[in-house]
Amino acid sequence: MFVSRLSFVVLAAALSSSAVLAQTRLQSGDLLKLRSVSSVAVSPDGSRVAYTVDNNDGPGRPYGQLWVMTVADGKTVRVGGERDSSGNPVWSADGRSLAYRGRVGDKTGLVVSRPDGSGARFLAEMTGTNAPLPGSGATIAWSPDGKRIAFVSSVAGPETANATGDPIVITRYLYKPDAAEGLTHFNDNRRLHLFVVDVASGRIDQLTDGSHYEHSIDWSPNGQELLFLTNRDADEDEFFNYDVYAMKLSDKSIRRLTATESNEYRPRWSPDGTMVAFEATRRGLTDRETTMEDTHAWVMNANGTNRREIGVIDNRQGAPEWTDDSTALLFTVQERGDVRLYRAPIAGGKPEPIVSERGAVGSISMQKNTLAYALATPSDQAELYVRVGSAAPRRMTDLNAAVLRSRQLAEVESFTFMSNDNRFEVEAFLTKPIDMTPAGRYPLIVNIHGGPHGQQGPAFNFRNQVYAARGWATLMVNYRGSTGYGQAFADAVFADQNGNEGQDVLYGVSAALRRYPWIDRDRLGVEGTSYGGQLSTWLITQTNIFKAAIPTAAITNIISYNYMTYYNQYEAMEWGVYPHQGNLMDTLLQRSALRHVANAHTPTLLMHGENDNDVPIAEAEQFYIALKDVGTEAVMVRYPREGHGIRESKHVVDSIDRSIAWYEKHFPRANGQ
Repeated sequence: MFVSRLSFVVLAAALSSSAVLAQTRLQSGDLLKLRSVSSVAVSPDGSRVAYTVDNNDGPGRPYGQLWVMTVADGKTVRVGGERDSSGNPVWSADGRSLAYRGRVGDKTGLVVSRPDGSGARFLAEMTGTNAPLPGSGATIAWSPDGKRIAFVSSVAGPETANATGDPIVITRYLYKPDAAEGLTHFNDNRRLHLFVVDVASGRIDQLTDGSHYEHSIDWSPNGQELLFLTNRDADEDEFFNYDVYAMKLSDKSIRRLTATESNEYRPRWSPDGTMVAFEATRRGLTDRETTMEDTHAWVMNANGTNRREIGVIDNRQGAPEWTDDSTALLFTVQERGDVRLYRAPIAGGKPEPIVSERGAVGSISMQKNTLAYALATPSDQAELYVRVGSAAPRRMTDLNAAVLRSRQLAEVESFTFMSNDNRFEVEAFLTKPIDMTPAGRYPLIVNIHGGPHGQQGPAFNFRNQVYAARGWATLMVNYRGSTGYGQAFADAVFADQNGNEGQDVLYGVSAALRRYPWIDRDRLGVEGTSYGGQLSTWLITQTNIFKAAIPTAAITNIISYNYMTYYNQYEAMEWGVYPHQGNLMDTLLQRSALRHVANAHTPTLLMHGENDNDVPIAEAEQFYIALKDVGTEAVMVRYPREGHGIRESKHVVDSIDRSIAWYEKHFPRANGQ
């Protein structure tokens, strides 16, 4: 066929324009190039920051690498090998050494080195456990004189032989692990205990033993005691009631600092040694996985007296950190989709926000008036920021410049609407498509968060940005039960799973359709992970407005889920009684998507981790067969090695690509074409 020179030039220009456009828009594969800052630790003199950078370019899950930066000039050095995994940095009191989890030769575990990474020495193995725990804090702590390091590691428990034999004999209530990434699908029954190693000689002393778990450690400023958490109840498998204890290192005697019905988390000595700060709740025994009650920052005297909440804020708070003078606490607060950093004086008074930008503050550390923190913004994943004194904060890293500077990013805006029962003002976040035109009509993907006690907000969301690059909008609704909107809002999902919180999502969709006329109501999709997956499957049994659904790790049968998950008390916490009590079993069936699957006509792509013990894959299997029986198009994608959710970087990329293909298959062409 003859092609004129002019036609060739036009075609070449069009292809060139398409190539440029592709280069300026985020694609799923860009995930492998992105990095983010996780843990941060300021040196005792405030001159340097050790921080962990999480990378996505490995063959499996993201892995961390330890770096040290000089605050004055921003110069950095990597600690450890080029492809070695490392993290959890802790400075010695004199600032001359770093302890961290890393590798030396063929050994991994507790390592100590100079701040520039030289002189690295392997000190001890640090093994963990797959047993469910109610969140753990620090696993490494230096003695004030720098001569010893305390650490947390695991040893075999009394049931280990039964759990690995042939046949396998199950005796524990918690017989499943938190996440099964390998071949171990059962609780390894290893117990976390406290150890101390002499840095000079390498001699290791085990401080605790027995069938309990000890973790979340901090060494007292006077060098005499070690703080830790443990649960010494008669049946700790069923009652997650961790309290604060202190061990006198000279004779290993233990004193108990708290004795509550609620949980304590992540205790920290004050720099002057007179007080202990910690996270805690007020209510009775809570489930390992979730609690409706927000954790708050608390403080007590070193002997356990005068326990009190600090800087009362009606929202979920993170682990507290002390200021150098022991007069105030720093802690993060979830607020309306953002995570901000607050300072609260111990003596009383109103807490003040010290980092309040849009986005999410992560790890924090402060020494000698130097504050370091990780912050994810709407335009980037978490980067390292440092503020010295009252000066303006400085962004110290730009890890993703090579990727994001050449990519267009979508705008995220929020709006509110009234709930169906007029009880609450509900907030939603809309990520707009890139390069919108006045006459354009654009698909909308509803991305539902898990929990239900969590939140979404304006911080960088890779998946949403990839959708936006394709010209799709994304809606995130912080339905009732979400955190960041006060305790009453979080409590509003109690005894109402797949109820009014689902209506909040649908009302959010309706509000978006009315307020943004450019949304194409004929091209609506819905997706979510965990509780978000549960709501996704529930909603497609209640409405046919969605053209495609992609639930990941979804609960579809609340009854079967309750008896297969590793944390079997979740439903009891969410409903107030066990499923077998009263007529709750009937209610749970009525609130299960499987019960109403005959009404589900939305093509559904189910994604699930093969080894998920949080929401077992049988939940996807049931719904998949049920959809097939109904005659609804369904596909199930099972990801090997994955536990709850999808974590391996290449699996995440695959899931995004499959999602895009699924929506494109089932969305009608724009404008009827």
